[in-house]
Amino acid sequence: MIRVFKLSKIYRNESAETLALKNVSFEIKKGEFVAIMGPSGSGKSTLMHILGALDKSTSGKYFLDGTDVSKMNADELADIRNQKIGFVFQAFNLLPRYSAVRNVSLPMMYGGIEKEKRHDLAIKYLKMVGLGDRLDYTPSQLSGGQKQRVAIARALAMNPSIILADEPTGNIATKQAAEIMEILQELNDKGNTILIITHEKDIAEYAKRTITIRDGELAGDKKNGTR
Repeated sequence: MIRVFKLSKIYRNESAETLALKNVSFEIKKGEFVAIMGPSGSGKSTLMHILGALDKSTSGKYFLDGTDVSKMNADELADIRNQKIGFVFQAFNLLPRYSAVRNVSLPMMYGGIEKEKRHDLAIKYLKMVGLGDRLDYTPSQLSGGQKQRVAIARALAMNPSIILADEPTGNIATKQAAEIMEILQELNDKGNTILIITHEKDIAEYAKRTITIRDGELAGDKKNGTR
């Protein structure tokens, strides 16, 4: 599903170079649930941006479903983001004036899916995450946990190869965080490939495997016990 080989990322400005990632290599198979963990400044966010086709590495290779993402131009990267990757962000990134259904429908609109079908699919995915009674609610009418459920439904909209969740519990209460992680576990049990970025050990333990990044390098890769 994912293979990265000797990924490095250097940020440059007029006076300095900053090495954010150094020779990171690993593989993630279809159907895995993996946490990428590390402290602030470890390079995990840089890695997330590369895996999400939001940025490109300075050197190294990144393959997604056998395709070399490293060589893609901006338009090709945009297609990958729409077709292959479902994003869940810490800040939810929902459009405030749109209902839950319309927020979930948006990726499908950009993907060229006809209006009636995308509406039906949006309802299906919102029911899947337990929001069948909140279809017409706007983000201001939802709790933090409910907003993140909408974000997960939106991430599922295009039936992506991978769901990429960046600190998905960072803006919600502890009880709601556990509910969100249990939803991600259920999706993984149904065959979805899940990758979460986190700095919290207890959140990483919901995954079946944890990759640790420290000072821009791969510092660990272990299987987790059953939670």
